[in-house]
Amino acid sequence: MRSLRSWFVFILCISLTSFALLPAGAQSTVATGTIQGTVTDPNGAVVPNATVTITNKATGQTSKLTSSASGTYASGALIPGEYSVRIEAKGFQTQVLAVPVQVGNIAAGSAKLTLGQSTEVIEVTGSAVAVNTEQATVQGVLSTEQIENLPINGRNFLDLAQLEPGVQIQDGGNFDPTKNGFSSISFGGRFGRTARIEVDGIDISDETVGTTTQNLPASAIQEFQVSQSSLDLSTELTSSGAVNVVTKSGSNKWHGQAFYLFRDHSMAANIANVDVPFQRNNFGGELGGPIFKNKLFFFIDAERLKQDLIETVASGGPFTSITGGFNSPFRDTEGVAKLDWTVNEKVKVFYRFSYEQNHSTKGFIPNSFQPFTNANNTPVHAAGVDFTTGSFTHAIRFGFTKFRNGIVDATKSGVFNPAPDLSITIGPSLTCLAGGQDSFCSGSNLLAPQKTFQENTQGKYDGSKTIGKHILRYGFGYNHIQGGGFAKFFALAPTVNAQTATPLCGGAVTTDCIANAFPGGAANPLNYPADLVFMGNGQGFSSEKPAFGLPGGGLGPDNRIQFYVGDSWKVLPNLTVNYGLRYVRDTGRTDADIAPIPCSQLDPGLAAGLIAGGTPCNGNILDLWGQGLGNRVRVPGHNFGPTAGIAWDPTSTGKTVIRAGAGIYYENSIFNNNLFN
Repeated sequence: MRSLRSWFVFILCISLTSFALLPAGAQSTVATGTIQGTVTDPNGAVVPNATVTITNKATGQTSKLTSSASGTYASGALIPGEYSVRIEAKGFQTQVLAVPVQVGNIAAGSAKLTLGQSTEVIEVTGSAVAVNTEQATVQGVLSTEQIENLPINGRNFLDLAQLEPGVQIQDGGNFDPTKNGFSSISFGGRFGRTARIEVDGIDISDETVGTTTQNLPASAIQEFQVSQSSLDLSTELTSSGAVNVVTKSGSNKWHGQAFYLFRDHSMAANIANVDVPFQRNNFGGELGGPIFKNKLFFFIDAERLKQDLIETVASGGPFTSITGGFNSPFRDTEGVAKLDWTVNEKVKVFYRFSYEQNHSTKGFIPNSFQPFTNANNTPVHAAGVDFTTGSFTHAIRFGFTKFRNGIVDATKSGVFNPAPDLSITIGPSLTCLAGGQDSFCSGSNLLAPQKTFQENTQGKYDGSKTIGKHILRYGFGYNHIQGGGFAKFFALAPTVNAQTATPLCGGAVTTDCIANAFPGGAANPLNYPADLVFMGNGQGFSSEKPAFGLPGGGLGPDNRIQFYVGDSWKVLPNLTVNYGLRYVRDTGRTDADIAPIPCSQLDPGLAAGLIAGGTPCNGNILDLWGQGLGNRVRVPGHNFGPTAGIAWDPTSTGKTVIRAGAGIYYENSIFNNNLFN
């Protein structure tokens, strides 16, 4: 590892001294795209000092550049959208290109000029978006048109990711009860807890259990990028993959839409001739336009989902005669409001407020008479400014996110329970957190009451500098993350567990047989002997740290510090090399504040046993191998991740690209790893 890092730093230093002779690359971050190009004459010779005017067709914002001595130009960070590139040079006809810019992508804007008067204008229209031949990152981008027209089951914004190859969607409620109503993304078969989710450059990932803290209206999304491997240096902490979303903005033209979607069980097939009640009403709309033409724009979007169904419960094994169901409603309200301000041709500013509130009633596992109601609400404030100073480009983002989740019991209204004052679990799952063919679960939900909080205060900067054939990229990020809450498991009622597959008692009642004290024999849960009883301690806090107005349960606070530096090197017109170094450090993910445990606090019998076994017990507790047992947790501080990759267009036509990349990546340790430690 040390030799690899030393090699990378050496190569980076050497490359920084060789910038002077090469055409420019371009910058793109997770929230923006860019345009790069080379201006040539009819013979292929470069044209220096050409005037390049880049105009956003929707907002009218323009920026002017000059091609370098090698005939190249790079736009810097651009908000995704349709752009017009006007290239003018003395002695040549003016050429106007239509260039679509996608989030996280470098768009080609090269032009071969024709001899003539600059007053003569040639418009070059392109077809579909070409293959990205500039970046080693394996990624895909969904456009507004695709988002609006491709069918998905429901309108969860993360479900759009499955339109890319190698991506699967997981139901967030399957791995944690707080994530009902949220989706999780699996890249290349990897588990989806730690996929990184960013919106307009702001991280909204759930740091406690994984996936996202907020859903967005699908109609508010302008572009949706999925990065799977050889991730861009500006990507937040993840080793599995990332989703980068850019929300829509207002423009000089008024635009809007409204929709109403309806689905009912009467329109669906009945499985096994059983009509299961179900109805979904989904409606919303958007509106955007100018406040001051070419200067100030607004965009608003809101969506409401009202879904009702009956969750059926069909027990297995000896309990097949016990069937039932409960109301399982889902309500979701999502909204986005955004302002965009074009200060001048070099500066653009935006502010966005987004909010979601949802609640649902369901069980954590199928076929359970233990439903709970889960409620979430998340406000997010995001602001950013993109600007250029000479050959430098700058992108600054600020964000504040507050995720609030609550879980309460939902078993008091008509849900079957053979013993109203108890929670009963029968089967291999002692706590009804994992299902089984012969399992039975009823009574007060063992997860309730519970609250989970997360608060993020984030700032980040991404910059670039064009030097010859290279573009130097660099960035810094700081995210103050506070977690907390409580989980009062088994607090509402004791949970009694019994085993299955035991025979009816013949003579005397024993602990390994089923009594016939109640009618029904093995089909009656009350006839099973109690093997274990679980009771809560009345606390529910995972730590002694106060947070969010509670006396305990604080997680962190964690200060995530990260920075990167890299280079995009245009070695040949059809070969780009990207390489860089990234560093990340979490200061509060582990229980590093807890001191070592001295031998004086060890149980005397255990201490005597250790000493008798030849393990010294002077100072801190040692295990049988002489290593520290209970020592203070070490927080890793050398998380350097070098990366390198190439993008090669073998035919130089923009139709085929071969990518290769390698790197060291670090992964997020979710707060639950410490909460349950």
